[in-house]
Amino acid sequence: METTIRNKQVILKHYINGFPEESDLMIVTAPDTMELKVKPGSSTILVKNLFLSCDPYMGTFMREPDSGSSEVAVETLSLLDAFIPGKPIAGVGVSEVIDSDDPCFAKGDFVWGIVDWEEYSTVNSFGRFKIDISINVPLSYYTGILSVTGLTAYAGFFEICSPKKGEAVFVSAAAGAVGQLVGQFAKLMGCYVVGSAGSKQKVDLLLNKFGFDDAFNYKEEPDLDATLKRCLPQGIDIYFENVGGKMLDSVLMNMKVHGRIAVCGMISQYHTETQEGIKNLPVVVYKRIKMQGFLAFDFIDRFPKYLEFVLPYIKERKLVYVEDIVEGLENGPAALVGLFRGQNIGKQVLKIA
Repeated sequence: METTIRNKQVILKHYINGFPEESDLMIVTAPDTMELKVKPGSSTILVKNLFLSCDPYMGTFMREPDSGSSEVAVETLSLLDAFIPGKPIAGVGVSEVIDSDDPCFAKGDFVWGIVDWEEYSTVNSFGRFKIDISINVPLSYYTGILSVTGLTAYAGFFEICSPKKGEAVFVSAAAGAVGQLVGQFAKLMGCYVVGSAGSKQKVDLLLNKFGFDDAFNYKEEPDLDATLKRCLPQGIDIYFENVGGKMLDSVLMNMKVHGRIAVCGMISQYHTETQEGIKNLPVVVYKRIKMQGFLAFDFIDRFPKYLEFVLPYIKERKLVYVEDIVEGLENGPAALVGLFRGQNIGKQVLKIA
């Protein structure tokens, strides 16, 4: 085995304005060699990265930070030093331990946590989770359903929305990594579930693979208020929000009294020059709607409870999980930017090795 390498990385070329492009990212080979061994006494771990997660929040971090929400999110996600021009971008990854100076991790262990987009990384143990290889699932699942993505769906739906059997649930961006899980969790609870997506292929997936009761392509619906009344004539008890903008405005008018909204994301607003205002917010008051934004890491203490919940459903094949896997670090920029344009089907994953 090689003892030194020149590390290949995906670098943020510059801060962006507007929509991310592949040209905003750059594949580089580090000029200095990297020794495939950790320094004694460093308490660090050397890992070979195998799978990287592509997530919508990453596009917001490609803009120059200000005093707004991006800084809060970066701190929460331990990405404070990432998304700086000239440095590798970062996100959730699955890795194999190559060398370790930490007694909790040994060579050959598989782990998941935040890593730079590169072939090899030297990391510390904080926020690093050891993977139980006796659980017979693909390692790529630890970029999604068995890591932050899954916890996001679980926490938003169960912890914030407190679903009850028979309630009406609407999920936007329902064919994405989080949406596909929320919809299936709702069905397992005995709810009536409707989802929106951006293509016929994705709508077919919602209906025929994920078991949604109804679904629509929002791009073919000029009147979202009328569409929601058609699909959910009695109103919406729970809305899992991934989109924002006109979708949120229309949903508010169709919420039931004491409805709950988990605000996971607003991807329609991440890359616009002028963000859309919400006109129907007064509805929140007179319908006594609970509307809460959240991050998965707010609920990291629930992660063991989540695994206890989800693993039996995976083993019993009562949950379907769709991944869109792209191979090769050099294809990382295209995969990430494609996610922002809705080109992915299911969870977008980059396979490095």
